Amino acid sequence: MKPRVTVITVCVDDLEKSVRFYEVGLGLKTEGIIGKEFEYGAVAFFELQAGLKLAIWPRKSLAHDSGLPLGKPSATELSLGHNVSSKAEVDAVMAQAKNAGAVIVKPAQDTFWGGYAGYFQDPDQHLWEVVWNPQWKITE
Repeated sequence: MKPRVTVITVCVDDLEKSVRFYEVGLGLKTEGIIGKEFEYGAVAFFELQAGLKLAIWPRKSLAHDSGLPLGKPSATELSLGHNVSSKAEVDAVMAQAKNAGAVIVKPAQDTFWGGYAGYFQDPDQHLWEVVWNPQWKITE
């Protein structure tokens, strides 16, 4: 398999609330909710970086589309890593997330491996790690 991940989809309970969190609160760019004309089609896409989008989609829609039963969400099944270029930027993103309504589950702190990171949860309890890794160069 060649690595061609172009969309990361997280499922939500309240699509409009989640659009506000990501668009207004975190400042991610979107054209808003599309596909409302289809019973299970409403979705919003956000630009993350060149060639990568974040999709938010109702949980019931993914259950319907995949044929799997709607289950209970679990915050520890997956985390999304947002890498930044400094400790100060970690703190700034964590503050922005908190101001947007995120729950800070682990305040930013030095890590055992020499970096600096913290965790927050979005309104649907998806876990985001905001991290500075001194070994990685961030290119804009």
